[in-house]
Amino acid sequence: MSSLKAPRKVVLDTSMFVNPDARTSLGVNPTDAMETFLYLASQIDMLEFYMPPSTFNELLYFVNKERIPAEALLFLHQKPPKKHELKLPAIMIYEFIEEMRERVNKGLRIAEKGVRDAEKKKSEEIIPDVRRKYRDALREGILDSKEDVDLLLLAMELDAVLVSADQGLIKWAEKLGVQWVFPERFKDYLQAAVKLSGERSNSKQSTK
Repeated sequence: MSSLKAPRKVVLDTSMFVNPDARTSLGVNPTDAMETFLYLASQIDMLEFYMPPSTFNELLYFVNKERIPAEALLFLHQKPPKKHELKLPAIMIYEFIEEMRERVNKGLRIAEKGVRDAEKKKSEEIIPDVRRKYRDALREGILDSKEDVDLLLLAMELDAVLVSADQGLIKWAEKLGVQWVFPERFKDYLQAAVKLSGERSNSKQSTK
């Protein structure tokens, strides 16, 4: 029986390739970042990389598909979560509803202030400010898309490491006990896995 452990599963978010701050170590644009990731992933046997189809389709809007070799995508498995089989603690629903109630109330206060300011400022000044504050109040730091939910559920299902720069996703991953990696350290994480995979390969060859 082999003493080698089964590959550790890793679930990737598009933010690792699209978010300028998160992808800095991988590339200057989403396509470069994707190419760097696939190059490193092809040398790793101790990790398996996954992305929900909904998230993968989102990523395709940002990369130059002609520069991504088809065979390289074998290292990025597309798998939807088993939505009808996974269970979530009921307390999570209560917490989500309570948070959304607080955010809606905050959004209303922002809108009310915008109306009052209309007497003193021009609409061209007020609308952009209200839009920004309202968006931050309702969307920042929360699960706000089906793609986010797919990522979280898939990471739970696979008992995988989640890699994302989305603070809302990270916050709910922590609530559910899902392990995650700092996006700024993702390339270091990959390079360490490349090194260990190489050592494992050399060890296997030396025992033959």
